[in-house]
Amino acid sequence: MLPPDSCDTHAHLFGPASVYPWNPARGYTPPDASAASYEALHRTLGVGRGVLTQPSVYGTDNACILDYVARHPDRMRAVVAVGPDVGDAELAQMHDRGARGIRINLADKGGNPFASFREINNVADRLKAIGWHIELLLHVHQTGGMLDDIRKLPVDISVGHFGYMPAALGVAHPEFRKFLDLVREGRTWVKFTAPYRITGLATTPYDDVIPVAHALAEAGPDRILWGTDWPHPICPVPMPNDGDLTDHLADWIPDAGLRQRILVDNPARLYGF
Repeated sequence: MLPPDSCDTHAHLFGPASVYPWNPARGYTPPDASAASYEALHRTLGVGRGVLTQPSVYGTDNACILDYVARHPDRMRAVVAVGPDVGDAELAQMHDRGARGIRINLADKGGNPFASFREINNVADRLKAIGWHIELLLHVHQTGGMLDDIRKLPVDISVGHFGYMPAALGVAHPEFRKFLDLVREGRTWVKFTAPYRITGLATTPYDDVIPVAHALAEAGPDRILWGTDWPHPICPVPMPNDGDLTDHLADWIPDAGLRQRILVDNPARLYGF
């Protein structure tokens, strides 16, 4: 059983397209994932709070998630997508509707509207003034010199999906060790989400992910988050059961006190619940 006020920090809503049209440049077209189905998932799992993350299929049109989050200010927050030309007034309006960060996809360059870290820095300076963070999607085992650019950002960073660290490479991988050092510095948060994107196994339990989770939790216990990645829009293995995915928490975080921090306390600080 999850503790009260547990937070699912990563999920998406999709459709209907008649109300929220797709971005013409999208890389895929998902089936509808409704607010009612999302709420049913949370009731089943015992989740009390949630963060909706902007999916690439909507580009920088954040209406779908902000319309929902604005109706539930006590229990919902959003991470939105913006371009380098976003204005302060637009950021303020999104803040009032529940947004607390922006998402930048460095893993799939087609989904990244920023041409350089200089552009990211320019926006980050304004995010700092309103207490937002930047969520990055990146392959932590292929960062090159990118970690130095990330360190220079003036706001906290959240990294999704275990940093896309392939479990098969092992936690001794030199680039992963550098990422662990970044987490230890205290300004980088990591989402335990979408383990099916890094596992080498076809079905749950994804036991090969356990060492990755343990290494990250040891490096930054106060900076680990958890989320469902519902409705699992990019799932390279047979679709897992959400209950089975949630059960992984007991293996990733055996200590009940630490699970309380990861599920409740950590997201409350980052997202302002």
